Amino acid sequence: MALAAPGATPLVFRLQEGTPEVVREVLLERGWVEYNKQEQEEGDWNLYWRTSAFRHAEYENILPWQRLNHHPKTSGLTRKDSLARNLKRMRGTFGSALYDFSPTAFILPNDYTRFLAEYTKDQPENGGTPGYWICKPVDLSRGRGIFVFKAIKDLTYDSPVIVQRYISNPLLVSGYKFDLRIYVCVRSFHPLTVYMYQEGLVRFATEKYKLTSLDNPFAHLTNTSINKFGPSYTTDKERVGPGCKWTMSKFRCFLHSQDIDELLLWQRITSIVTLTLLTVAPSVPPSPNCMELFGFDVLIDNNYKPWLLEVNCSPALSLDCPADVTVKKGLLHDLFDLLNYKKIDSLRQSGYLRQRYRGFLGPESLESTIPPVLLLPKSMCQPISQHQSFSQGNLQSYSSASEDCSHAKEHSRSIAVQLSTAARRSRSDSARCSKYIPNSKASISCESNSKYPPLSKIPKGIQLAASQATLESGSQLSLKQKKLPLKQSSLGLGKLPPIHIQRYKPPSFPWEQTPQNSPRPPSRVGDFILTFPFNDVTFKASQSKVNVRVAVHEVHRLIHRLASSDNQKGKARREARVEVCDGKECFGSLLWGPRYPPLLSECCSPP
Repeated sequence: MALAAPGATPLVFRLQEGTPEVVREVLLERGWVEYNKQEQEEGDWNLYWRTSAFRHAEYENILPWQRLNHHPKTSGLTRKDSLARNLKRMRGTFGSALYDFSPTAFILPNDYTRFLAEYTKDQPENGGTPGYWICKPVDLSRGRGIFVFKAIKDLTYDSPVIVQRYISNPLLVSGYKFDLRIYVCVRSFHPLTVYMYQEGLVRFATEKYKLTSLDNPFAHLTNTSINKFGPSYTTDKERVGPGCKWTMSKFRCFLHSQDIDELLLWQRITSIVTLTLLTVAPSVPPSPNCMELFGFDVLIDNNYKPWLLEVNCSPALSLDCPADVTVKKGLLHDLFDLLNYKKIDSLRQSGYLRQRYRGFLGPESLESTIPPVLLLPKSMCQPISQHQSFSQGNLQSYSSASEDCSHAKEHSRSIAVQLSTAARRSRSDSARCSKYIPNSKASISCESNSKYPPLSKIPKGIQLAASQATLESGSQLSLKQKKLPLKQSSLGLGKLPPIHIQRYKPPSFPWEQTPQNSPRPPSRVGDFILTFPFNDVTFKASQSKVNVRVAVHEVHRLIHRLASSDNQKGKARREARVEVCDGKECFGSLLWGPRYPPLLSECCSPP
């Protein structure tokens, strides 16, 4: 657990109203302080945690020390209808043999004709009786509106729904149905970096499973939000015990008690997670300041085949039972360790700039007499087009933003002289090398010997505020802007707004650029295990824009090799489970949870 160092400026978190209390508790335990809107500046925070999605403007205006707990455009995973469409598309591209982990699904009312044809086709296969189906609203959670049916007359809906083939042969524990809640952190989509939490939750139905009672939600649904109101919730159920949850470690004990080698099962679950994320990875915009915790719900049938049920964007973090406390508090601590906050993140605002621009502004700019500089998002300092018209409300909004920009410019006047000095010192170099002047025909191969870097490498937000302050005070920069058209100015002054606005395009900062040979991500952080990339091939395929075809091929190879090793018996199979990758090319952990789980007597209730 990484706590704030003594004497260091604490990190600041910001919570949306309604965020589970355990998030606040864990952050306070780690030495963070909560953001106070009345006492702190708008951007004076390090982490903003929301249970709902962020607006695209919040992605665009994010500052370098800030993190958000959602990636943009991930509804393709978390909406049931979008997930079904994406999996169907991948099934058509890569074959149903690989993408066979999701039940057949139809989105109604659009797919009603196709569903009816499939429903009718099932009857001869089932001896003249229809199969079992489950109906779910596409945009609801916590089990709301879900029901199981067999007769077509029982299918009723008044909003878009998804109808899936019901998995009627689930694996049972003493007659009780269950599913697994798998916690997955996507640290980045570009490059794709996925961690799975080795602990997790097993969620039980609170009444015994019977196909003769399809209208009993306590026997067919495993959602805690439903079962905690069931009549048998508090009773000591056979082997399951009171309540409706186990930890994943306890479930592994159960598997060992059944003499089941779980390696292939866990790797299949890992592959399901990876293949599902690959359906949307290319379409998610690069967002280096974002991460996301997903909840994958997986059902295991009596043949030990895992099935993906759905993906949750904000998995429940409420503490309803001892298993929740054990799993979720540790989950959050390890999640914040995975974010890899550094000391410089606590500097924020002026302190951050003083550290970052020591080389740009020279040592004299760090004197205590210089007031702090406020780094504003680029969108707050855009000039008004003469063709724009504003309502009274827009004028007030722009006036407020202009005051903020003016405040930044006033603070920047004191450093404008240093910027000008740096430019003059590089004047002789820029005369020899035209890389500072856009559209020049001169060679750009020469290197500057100047003590200071070129102004073109200073972030645009600082250039804008500092250059405007310099022009207003009568200072002349070394780039001779009067001889250049405004649209060619290296300071970006007078630019026209783009015709095509790209949404969800976060600002780029020079210190955040990922080198071409970026280091491999750590294979383990706390109880988070790296599951993608898992070898050199997938590591290369995940860089920049992920190569989905190569990644899918490697997942298929890994599953095939594990299945082959699973066919062996005894000692040879147990030895094969440790090294399933080829020597040096494997750098991630393929084992789920502790290599040696606790004894059955330590964690499982007697049968």
